[in-house]
Amino acid sequence: MNRVQLLLRLVAIQRVLVRHGIDDLLGQSELLGPARLLFHLNPATWRARRFDAPRGVRIRQALEDLGPIFVKFGQSLSTRQDLLAPDIGQELAKLQDEVPPFPAEAALAEVERNFGSPAEAVFARFEREALAAASIAQVHAATLHSGEDVVVKVLRPRVRHLIQQDLEVMYALARLAWRWWPDARRLRLVEVVREYEKTILNELDLLREAANAAQLRRNWQDSPLIYVPKVYFDYCRTDVMVMERIRGIPIDDLAALKAAKVDIPKLAANGVEIFFTQVFRDNFFHADMHPGNIFVDAANPDAPRYAAVDFGIVGSLDERDSRYLAENFLAFFDRDYYRVARLHVDSGWVPAGTRVDELESAVRTVCEPIFSKPLKEISFGQVLLQLISVARRFNMEVQPQLILLQKTLVQIEGLGRVLYPDLDIWQTGKPVLKAWMIEQTGPTATLRRLRRDWPDLRYALEKLPLVARKLVDDALTVQGPDTAGGPEDPGARNTRRGKDRARHGAVAGAALLVSAAVWLGLDTPPNGVGWVAGVAGLLTLWFTRPGE
Repeated sequence: MNRVQLLLRLVAIQRVLVRHGIDDLLGQSELLGPARLLFHLNPATWRARRFDAPRGVRIRQALEDLGPIFVKFGQSLSTRQDLLAPDIGQELAKLQDEVPPFPAEAALAEVERNFGSPAEAVFARFEREALAAASIAQVHAATLHSGEDVVVKVLRPRVRHLIQQDLEVMYALARLAWRWWPDARRLRLVEVVREYEKTILNELDLLREAANAAQLRRNWQDSPLIYVPKVYFDYCRTDVMVMERIRGIPIDDLAALKAAKVDIPKLAANGVEIFFTQVFRDNFFHADMHPGNIFVDAANPDAPRYAAVDFGIVGSLDERDSRYLAENFLAFFDRDYYRVARLHVDSGWVPAGTRVDELESAVRTVCEPIFSKPLKEISFGQVLLQLISVARRFNMEVQPQLILLQKTLVQIEGLGRVLYPDLDIWQTGKPVLKAWMIEQTGPTATLRRLRRDWPDLRYALEKLPLVARKLVDDALTVQGPDTAGGPEDPGARNTRRGKDRARHGAVAGAALLVSAAVWLGLDTPPNGVGWVAGVAGLLTLWFTRPGE
């Protein structure tokens, strides 16, 4: 985008912001510095205006008027509740990515461009009318020549170009704010736009989405809780994806669920179990669980099953984060605030020098009022949000993967309580967490990690004799060669004994250090054993070094 195009787009944005009174909010915040004066060039600002809607509502409406890309940005920003005022955060969470479908002719042209053949040749049947449409793509029903009913997801024409244009505008506004608005550095607006850019560009790659769907399907194969449709990779391209068509009741259609006599309490509890299982068992979770992406298979009302679609956004946690997060949840609901604080420090989520007792006191101050409510009224999403907010006061760097998790948890919790207001999320999730923690600390987990890390461990063990030999040689060369021949005088005897002690100490110290590395590398509890072995190895090498 050249400067003229950027300026024209900024003028169009300015008109929308003025219409919703956002210029007043920007003026109060000094967000754009001297650029705020440009708003006064619009005649609409020359007279007094009154807006009845609160600022959060006006910001949401302005994003909706700016177009689908800004709507998706607002949705992404809504996951950063730790950085937003509560009224703004709540309104941004209401943004819906719903737009009119693009013409069928454009969809047919995209199919032909990707496959090199017209849609009627690729598919036995292709419905011209879209089933659903969003800002990035829309889906059409179709039938394969082999007879399977499928849906064809097609990217909007020129969507990459349009997104790149609006991303440039967002970066320009974020940099302007960074220069003139003091709070922009704390809110890291440029970083927020960068995170959004990564997310939305990933959504544009439908092959990536197909791979995400295949992984989730593998994780939940034959599960009675959730069904993930099959992806037909032979029909997938970067701009087109084909997957099995599923039929079910939309999750937010309570009237239809009740008419089908679905066991709604069980359905709500299953949703929580699915979430915790995805996060902690699989370390791979669907991160866009809004009502439009979830359906219910009510063929067996007593054992309803979820069906998920749209896998463009997924999240994952590494083993370390998963374990610390699970321990945090368990410690929190046991009111073990020292453990919560200790885990935040040990995980590296707060700086290593943070005083655990001060963090413990801050966590207790926030959390005790929560426990004055019945357990079923406690919001897991708010719990995680409160923990993040507290930790930020201690210079915690917000982890992007945890923010995505918090967004997904809020979505799941909201859906669960809409379905069944008395849902006790903790009683549903606790058994999953407990079972996962037992599995992670048991002998089976140790053997699994050993099997996974065996190539590296074997390499280390093969090199151990060479490392020990080098340590011994280095220790002995410091003393020089032994004197050959003749009776051994007391001084020579002491020298030889010192060399022997240095040699044995080097071997023992090296063995202890390698053992410590293996123990800690396997993350085998208790970790203290590994640290003790490491310290013992260092002390052995120190006290038996030549000359001692």
